[in-house]
Amino acid sequence: MESAAILLIGGRSTRMGKSKAELSWHGQTFADRVARILIRATRGNLIVVSAPGQQLPPLPPEATITNDAHTDRGPLEGIAAGLRMLPQDTVTYVSSTDVPLLHPDLVEHVINSLEDQFDVVVCKTEGRLHPLAAAYRTSLLNEIEDLILKGERRPITLFDQVRTRVLDQEALLRNKKISAHDNDLLSLLNINSPDEYSRAHSLEVPPIRVKRLGLLKDVSQCRSPLEQIPAATLGSLALSAGIELGDHVVAALNGEQITRDASLPLVAGDHVTFLTADGGG
Repeated sequence: MESAAILLIGGRSTRMGKSKAELSWHGQTFADRVARILIRATRGNLIVVSAPGQQLPPLPPEATITNDAHTDRGPLEGIAAGLRMLPQDTVTYVSSTDVPLLHPDLVEHVINSLEDQFDVVVCKTEGRLHPLAAAYRTSLLNEIEDLILKGERRPITLFDQVRTRVLDQEALLRNKKISAHDNDLLSLLNINSPDEYSRAHSLEVPPIRVKRLGLLKDVSQCRSPLEQIPAATLGSLALSAGIELGDHVVAALNGEQITRDASLPLVAGDHVTFLTADGGG
């Protein structure tokens, strides 16, 4: 099953008073952070849907950018625009841009929950469905376009017409990774107003387990080869650890991805190993 993600960044942000896509989260815009988390989770295509003429914040080079066909027609229009860009038989996680605490474990779980007998999987907490924390099949494009032609704007109108699976809080937390790394389901916390933005910024960034190999153990300063450092990105982690990423130093994320990307977002449960690129540490 091929997976992908659609990130909607063209909302009007009326309660916030300015574009939420450009808000900063520990030195990284919402749009850039959420986009990179979606890339981490899906390892596939990322389609970013903006409003026509919208000024875009920096986005990862892997992102494909497209526009809503019409302005002010709501999230259904954005979902349709994204689905048009994807191959058939793709399962697509759709996200808003105002969820900087999104965890890749939740994205992966929602995608994996879209079994053959369903067309959509949508999260639900406190009695509220989250249509922008949901996985959709690309085969729904025709039905979505029909709804748009009828003047519908909300994805929730689609759910009554197709085979929809709802993952409530209990179902989400049965996943061991989510319960361990996102037990409060902050992945689903939408930041819509200046007060919510301020409260969200007061939350601590996650402690990241750090390991140094070889010369980077820095024995001369009596550093432990294994420590925990709060950080929101790989760049801030390296800075706090006194390590300069570059030609000779790389990082291994969770024992898998080798990278020098300072913008790589970090989340609860991550562990990073710094090592020299030319000698394996």
